[in-house]
Amino acid sequence: MQLPAQRERPAGLHAGAPRTRISPIARCMQLVQADMAAAESHLASLVSSTVPAVDEIARYLADAGGKRLRPLLTALAARAAGNHGEVARLMCAGEILHLGSLLHDDVVDDGQERRGLPTAHRVYGNPAVILTGDVCLARAVLIAGEEAGQQATLEMARVVTAMAEGEVLQLVHAGDLDLPLVTYLDIIDRKSAELIAWCAAAGAWAIGADTEARALQDFGRAVGVAFQITDDVLDYTSSLQVMGKRAGKDLEERKLTLPLLYACEADPHLAARLKAGAPSAEAVPALVQAVIATGGPARALEHARARVDAGVRALDALPDTPYRAALVELAAHLVDRVS
Repeated sequence: MQLPAQRERPAGLHAGAPRTRISPIARCMQLVQADMAAAESHLASLVSSTVPAVDEIARYLADAGGKRLRPLLTALAARAAGNHGEVARLMCAGEILHLGSLLHDDVVDDGQERRGLPTAHRVYGNPAVILTGDVCLARAVLIAGEEAGQQATLEMARVVTAMAEGEVLQLVHAGDLDLPLVTYLDIIDRKSAELIAWCAAAGAWAIGADTEARALQDFGRAVGVAFQITDDVLDYTSSLQVMGKRAGKDLEERKLTLPLLYACEADPHLAARLKAGAPSAEAVPALVQAVIATGGPARALEHARARVDAGVRALDALPDTPYRAALVELAAHLVDRVS
């Protein structure tokens, strides 16, 4: 598996931060390098199908790459919980569920690009992509049962339910610039954090380590919320494409994420301007700068860091090992990254 390339110059809120010879995520990957390589090999076979169209659509997205955060988290957390067995197939369960959810989300949102490629529904059409997403979701639940038992399977079923509910909540509140903070946090908890929490706890469930599983679930949920908040911040602070969308896309769509929520709270004139109508593409760069000037993105990032701190405290229930230390480093990296 190729490790993420080092960025020559930090950008956004972290410009000027000290650089290291090897990135934190690369160090974490090296600790479970054999597991990551095995999981990548398994992933190719686990998304395959005897139905040619399903096989092609699933591979189209899987082969496009991705951060592989979920398999990495599963591997590190399993080892931190004392699971010394084979976990490569289990590492794929969260990633395959994630792939299925991306196929569905791009249809719902009419997304145009994902991981540098046209979205799957633009290439293959909505019906086949939706059904392939269903295959991915079902296969993820199957892998959870085969590799980690009943508790992990029940928990994954709850995750699938939460993710669908979170997507509906987001649809219901689309364009709502009066969205309460508690609702925003509920949406990202359901859509993003619940799956991250499952990935963190899966290896512990596989060996019946209930205390460790609860601690890792708490850690994963906190980190999952922080991860999504950071992606929302990067929509304002990064010149790169984030999650397959160009910077400023959330603002153009008047999507109320935490940086914009804080910005509108600090500057009522900004909120009034956005409520008057969607900004033109030409107006977006100036509005992005206006949001940054309120301190909203920086404040949101502090919220994300506080979540990570809470998640790291949950790891006190685990033995002090290099794997636990790597989980701490990974969590910090997820809110200090620039892409």
